[in-house]
Amino acid sequence: MNNYIAESELVINEDGSIFHLHIKPEQLADRVILVGDPGRVNLVASHFDTCECEAANREFHSKTGTYKGKRITVLSTGIGCDNIDIVLNELDALANIDFNTRMVNENLRSLQIVRVGTCGGLQPNTPVGTFIASVKSIGFDGLLNYYGRRDEVCDIELEKAFTAHTSWLPQLPAPYVSVSDPELIERIAGDDMVRGITCTCGGFYGPQGRCLRIPLADPELNSKIESFEYQGLRVTNFEMESSALAGLSSLLGHKAMTCCMVLANRRTHNMKTSYKNDINTLILTVLERI
Repeated sequence: MNNYIAESELVINEDGSIFHLHIKPEQLADRVILVGDPGRVNLVASHFDTCECEAANREFHSKTGTYKGKRITVLSTGIGCDNIDIVLNELDALANIDFNTRMVNENLRSLQIVRVGTCGGLQPNTPVGTFIASVKSIGFDGLLNYYGRRDEVCDIELEKAFTAHTSWLPQLPAPYVSVSDPELIERIAGDDMVRGITCTCGGFYGPQGRCLRIPLADPELNSKIESFEYQGLRVTNFEMESSALAGLSSLLGHKAMTCCMVLANRRTHNMKTSYKNDINTLILTVLERI
């Protein structure tokens, strides 16, 4: 079997870096913190004791350095699961493909990946400022459905229960449920983060039930999501990346999870627009525990 990966499939820049991220294999740490905002990379890296390299291309900004003896790469992804598809595949290529031979390495690296972001809370116990750890994520984007073996890493029974409870419209992408790494959840979430199910949406407005001038296909969907419960877990929040992160990481053999700070509570209609100090607290928590 020929495992050579063609130039059109794995695109390597002239300087030896991966196509979108502009990172070279030797620059990637085993511990990775993902953020959405490119500007937040500097906030995370401001806590590093050392910084060995930096790369930037489009929305993808990265720095690798050390924090209390731990080598860490912080990388911005931009918004959405389509960008997570780029980031996860390219991170795995950096870790597990020989760029000289274009062959998969015999010994595979397993990365620890934690996404730190913001979200909208959906329950009374997730007010503005709450830190939420996504134990499971329901993907409304359909991304994982394009990959083989998705059923091996998804919670199929939860998918069935959720689609039945919400009377899921057939014109919408089929939801998939990805599962965060249990050990990473225990270590990062500790006893000071709310654990729950996250809904990963394919947009900020209509897919999250926001209606400005265009009517919604299912105006009651948010209410049905809020009332859904499965094995003691409720849907705690909306965001736009965690299902793809957990799902692709599971397929590729990496440990991954998402933790977010609630910026808005959709039930109480509260919103926090000044949150730098709060998100910095979450960043420091992750740096200590990763």
